[in-house]
Amino acid sequence: MSRQQTGVPGLDELLGGGLLPGTLTVVLGATGIGKTQFGLQYLHAGKAQEGETGVLFDMTSRGDSQNHADYARRMFDWALRERPVDWVAPSASDYWNREQARWDAAHPFSRSGKRVTVSDMNTDQIREWKAELNKRLVETISFFYSNFCLGVRRCVIDGIEPSDRASDSFQFEQFEYIYQQILRKEYDWVARDLLRAHFRENLSLVEQHPYRHQDVGCLMLCTTHDVMLDSLLSKPIESGDVLSNANTIILMGKIREGNKMSRALCVAKHRGSACDETICEYAIDDHGVRLV
Repeated sequence: MSRQQTGVPGLDELLGGGLLPGTLTVVLGATGIGKTQFGLQYLHAGKAQEGETGVLFDMTSRGDSQNHADYARRMFDWALRERPVDWVAPSASDYWNREQARWDAAHPFSRSGKRVTVSDMNTDQIREWKAELNKRLVETISFFYSNFCLGVRRCVIDGIEPSDRASDSFQFEQFEYIYQQILRKEYDWVARDLLRAHFRENLSLVEQHPYRHQDVGCLMLCTTHDVMLDSLLSKPIESGDVLSNANTIILMGKIREGNKMSRALCVAKHRGSACDETICEYAIDDHGVRLV
């Protein structure tokens, strides 16, 4: 199977040639450890490999968004084109129009200011969150569907906040929908969910823009409470959650040698090929993450 390059020099060799398309890769690490830079490197590598840069879906709902646009400009001179919140296609045919629907990034919950863990909410707040998720559903489907129809073959899901249990997080609930009902679903069925009553009248356009969901790679960036790599390595995976179902897990954290702190990563899980489990130090410079 053809592998997707990560864009991080040296990491593809640890992964037996790269990441497997059609599978989920989860990157775990604390705030500021370099996950976002890694994600953008993966997206940008799509330009050379598939002819299209990948797309970014930011699930942050509180505080400031990640510095995606600044990083992309500084690392690649890439002017990240973010879709406006509440964007809808002027007409159904515009879902396949590159000028209208080819966005690099979406941040649908940027103005919601809501917590994402059920245990932090009362009944009314939970009901409000579910209504917000349903409201953004069509926007979410159209963002991924249009980009995949236009040649995109990789995506990054960012902004996942720490949660003691995945089942307690609305973000994980929404991700499960995105992954199972959009990313891993046949293109014509995704089009049905998007177009609904207008599906049949646009069937010819749907059939003119097929894509194989098996070719789409997904990188999920999850923030953790744990900063040290040793803590991440020793933490058990909750049975049945998104981590246990991921094809690949990459851990990013701090390591200590004497009085010196540095960053290191480890491929903790990689189905489909032998992988190097070496703990590798890395640095972050103007070009992003690079192995030392």
